[in-house]
Amino acid sequence: MIDEIQVQGRKILQQMKPYSPGKPIWEVQQELGIDYVVKLASNENPLGPSPKALEALAAFLPELNRYPDAGAKLLNQALAAQLNLQPQQLIVTNGGDELITLVAETFLEAGDEIVVPSPTFSEYEFGATLMGASTVSVPLNDDYSYDISAILSSVTERTKLVCICSPNNPTGTYLGKEDLKRLLDALPKRVLVLFDAAYTHFASAEDYTDGLEFVRAGYPIIVLQTFSKIYGLAGIRVGFGAASVELVSQIYKVKEPFNVNALAQVGAAAAIADKEHVDKSRKLNAAGREQLYGAFRRFGLRYTESMANFILVELGPDAQTIYERLMQEGVIVRYGVGWGLPGHVRISVGTQEENAFLIEKLGGILAKDGQ
Repeated sequence: MIDEIQVQGRKILQQMKPYSPGKPIWEVQQELGIDYVVKLASNENPLGPSPKALEALAAFLPELNRYPDAGAKLLNQALAAQLNLQPQQLIVTNGGDELITLVAETFLEAGDEIVVPSPTFSEYEFGATLMGASTVSVPLNDDYSYDISAILSSVTERTKLVCICSPNNPTGTYLGKEDLKRLLDALPKRVLVLFDAAYTHFASAEDYTDGLEFVRAGYPIIVLQTFSKIYGLAGIRVGFGAASVELVSQIYKVKEPFNVNALAQVGAAAAIADKEHVDKSRKLNAAGREQLYGAFRRFGLRYTESMANFILVELGPDAQTIYERLMQEGVIVRYGVGWGLPGHVRISVGTQEENAFLIEKLGGILAKDGQ
């Protein structure tokens, strides 16, 4: 018999907190023995993928015996033309998550610090911890807006990176253009800003910025966007970063050669030209947010107005119980404990029918509890 394996992982792994995604529909169906399940937990596009992307994917299937383009040149060029950037200012990645990891691998070393407004997406801290860097959390204001003064006060000589998610996951709040400019102008030029604009296409506020204007102006900023949300391509994992040529060239040094599969490249290149799908998705989301807002008001629930395709809802001390009961009724939402919000859930905006199903089930649970 072979002796017990004694191979040890890196010590830093003891501090790592793996990302915990929402349960897939099939798993809930299998666990609970129910047929109809609505998933409003992962901020996916309820309209499905871009039709143009599906057409391009089907046409490309016979080419799958070939390796993908290591530089994703065709997609890179299409993005550059649409965004008014040079191709050398863009890096295509395996979803936005890979870009976050690549930024950490490129710019962070043991002992460095990153500044992260909180609550927010957990992968910023994950990437920093992986590299032995520390995360300095800066609480958002009571209304979940950004406190620029507090962010700047948290910057030290060890700060290498400031992470801003706008619209922010899970709150749906955003950082306005003037506040982002104030932050960029005040930060030391050695500090990089990672501006996560994964939900940018859903934002409608007049003072919202996707951050790309600051890339064009030459600031030390890298903007993250993804094809997982508005374009409905979460299943094939493709995103990108936009920054100066100098910053992108450094990130390329740690990128794997075939990081983005060929289908993802082809599908994304077709999706960005699908204006009709984008417009439909925006309109559906805007109407869905209002549908859900109205229900939450009727139920007497506090919620945060969102610039994204999800809404943060306060359910109070019974939030976990309500979350679990919703799942038993066939509705998957996201419980907020992972963000330090145990009294909240995050609810993705679905179709009108999916939203109505959630409203019916949530209303029934609240009525039984006498709320």
